[in-house]
Amino acid sequence: MAAADKKEALIKYRIENAQERLKAAVDLFEKGDHKDSVNRSYYAIFTAARALLATRQLDSAKHSGVIALFNQHFVKPGTVSKEASKLIEKAKLYREQADYGDFFVVSKEEADVQIQSARKFIREIETVIKTQQSSE
Repeated sequence: MAAADKKEALIKYRIENAQERLKAAVDLFEKGDHKDSVNRSYYAIFTAARALLATRQLDSAKHSGVIALFNQHFVKPGTVSKEASKLIEKAKLYREQADYGDFFVVSKEEADVQIQSARKFIREIETVIKTQQSSE
């Protein structure tokens, strides 16, 4: 497989994975599992960010590294909205609190907000990727 084909396959895989994680977040939400729903919402956002990084063959083994690269290469130049940066930061914070915070309770409303944030984030990333692919 040629390098360009591998890159496109990776981008497609990560976007599909982000969509699957979003679906899992919705399924968990509907079952009343708000903590795990927040976790899946974050990973939907995180995976979509990694799909966008793959367009420039960038990645990091750390969550903070992915977010830093995302901000540096896409938010700062204006390719992606500043709101997207805020969404990923907030989602990361909620995911960490939900996963590691003793006695941390995620409300139904906040879990729903995180799902909506993930939907919005993924839509924006998909639009940016399509725009980049059509200009290549």
